[in-house]
Amino acid sequence: MTQLAQYQCPLCSSALIKNENSFQCEHNHSFDIAKEGYVNLLPVQQKKSLQPGDDKNMVLARRAFLQQGYYEFLRSALVDEISQLAPANVVDLGCGEGYYTDELQRVTSCLTYGIDISKSAVKYAAKRNKQVNYAVATNAHLPFGDQSIQVIANVFAPLVGEECQRILTKDGVIVSVAPGPNHLIELKQKIYQTPQLHDVPKPPAGFNTQSSKVVSKQVQLDNPSDIENLLTMTPFGWKISPQAKSELLANLPFSTQLDFVISQYVCEL
Repeated sequence: MTQLAQYQCPLCSSALIKNENSFQCEHNHSFDIAKEGYVNLLPVQQKKSLQPGDDKNMVLARRAFLQQGYYEFLRSALVDEISQLAPANVVDLGCGEGYYTDELQRVTSCLTYGIDISKSAVKYAAKRNKQVNYAVATNAHLPFGDQSIQVIANVFAPLVGEECQRILTKDGVIVSVAPGPNHLIELKQKIYQTPQLHDVPKPPAGFNTQSSKVVSKQVQLDNPSDIENLLTMTPFGWKISPQAKSELLANLPFSTQLDFVISQYVCEL
């Protein structure tokens, strides 16, 4: 089984070789390694905005909220799922600030990569764990060679089936986390007159669902800052009215369900 994965140039798809302070391909395309340890492999041709992905405020809010341990049960379940696969290498697509990626590397000790389109998120992730290989890149143009990755981890981020098929080994697996039907249902009831349940997660194009399980937990939020951070790190921060937000903050503690689906996807035969 392939153990080593290798970055490939986002401009010409040649292998990237790591020098002291940069990665360089045979065509002399060069990508500097930031002082935090990550490499930016997102060329301007692949950007749809000046600063794509989550902005600094969203990254900081998510980081602060996750540090309170509310999603620890999900992280443990995800890491356990991947550990049972005994991968030689794993890439976390949409790694954010590295909350899940960090634990994956620590528990599995396998060659671990984290990819996110947000430079702000990757910058914080790289500070968290120097044993993880972090890069700014887009899931639509992954900087890896064909059939070089054994496991793809993915929490909430969109997946491009064709690219996942390309980089995965023949027996490779996607382990994906999506919101369950009742995720944050009590919060949604504060925002919408008729809150809708989340749809059943579907595999990306070219993949079948091999297994699926639900992990959920009722949590109580006592601190106004936790409510603020939860709103900022989700789309609900844009949806909630000032009046509903004031009422929510004035009536703590607030209890809501965290509901997730962990699925394993394999390539269609």
